[in-house]
Amino acid sequence: MNGIEVDNLGPLKVVHFYFPKTDFRAILVVDNAALGPSIGGVRVSPSVSTEEVMRLARTMTLKNSVTDLHHGGGKAGIIADPKSPHIERYFRLFARQIRDFYDYIPGPDMGSNEESMAWIYDEIGRAVGLPEEMGGLPLDKLGATGFGLAECAEVACPQAGLELRGARVAIQGFGSVGKAAAKFLSDKGATIVAASDTKGTIYSSDGLDVKKLIETKDASQSVIHYKEGTVYKPEDIFSLECDILVPAASPDVINESNVDNIKARLILQGANIPATKSAEEALHKKGVVSVPDFIANAGGVIMAAMEYRRKIEREAFDAIATKIKTNTKLVLERSIKERLLPRQVALEIAQERVLRAMKYRESL
Repeated sequence: MNGIEVDNLGPLKVVHFYFPKTDFRAILVVDNAALGPSIGGVRVSPSVSTEEVMRLARTMTLKNSVTDLHHGGGKAGIIADPKSPHIERYFRLFARQIRDFYDYIPGPDMGSNEESMAWIYDEIGRAVGLPEEMGGLPLDKLGATGFGLAECAEVACPQAGLELRGARVAIQGFGSVGKAAAKFLSDKGATIVAASDTKGTIYSSDGLDVKKLIETKDASQSVIHYKEGTVYKPEDIFSLECDILVPAASPDVINESNVDNIKARLILQGANIPATKSAEEALHKKGVVSVPDFIANAGGVIMAAMEYRRKIEREAFDAIATKIKTNTKLVLERSIKERLLPRQVALEIAQERVLRAMKYRESL
């Protein structure tokens, strides 16, 4: 199939959009829609590829399934600079192209936000993660994914032999997810000792003031301008002393080149597909508890699904806490009992539900 790998779940469709009069292209992948119309973010990056969008769409299928949402998995990629002066036009052109793909509901992702979703909604009347003024539950502003990571940490810490209160946390990727994770983990008593972005890493064994760190990032566009602590290279965050590591940026950042240097005892996967398969296996052999992305970072899509059903903010946060805590406990306990990778356990649970639903869908 033109180099596109398929299996018993999907992908259902892979669509490439070309815009000859512009300098951008786009990709849409609907991985599976057996459980309902797919929900997944629109990633904007000059380097986003079909393979990456396919992997992310599969993650959304698993995430929506394991959290018992009535949605399938999809993802889109706009191949452009998110800071382009033409970005609104790009989103509006993209939205018009996906107007009739009713099995895909767009949401925010890396390089997109509530404003982007407002542009899409204005064009086609279909998007989640909308601004409050449009009746949305703004995922980034509310910190849905970061909140879910903190809830996950409460359950996962005992499995890793840690107390969350006082645990030292390093956050790789101090964007919307990283900042929210820092806030909610700090509220639960954890100490944020390191944070990184594309310009560098800031580290202090005594802990970083989260409020000041966020203010610094917002004002200067980088954590390296935080006035207290030591500045390192971006990649150095993986070798720093910490108890909990939160990768919250790009795919495959934990890999064969750095996995042996990781000192954390618990990894909360705040980004989608942040670790390679071999790296996860190496972590498991080292006794490091690594909670899979579609378990740990499901807060955003849970809130998006709640918004789609016109639920209020409190209902959404309650759903995030309940679903993520339940799934984290189930996956980690079964992982220990059966001596399996947490990801393998989570995959089995998620795939079983999708496959059952597919039996009732003639066209899937």
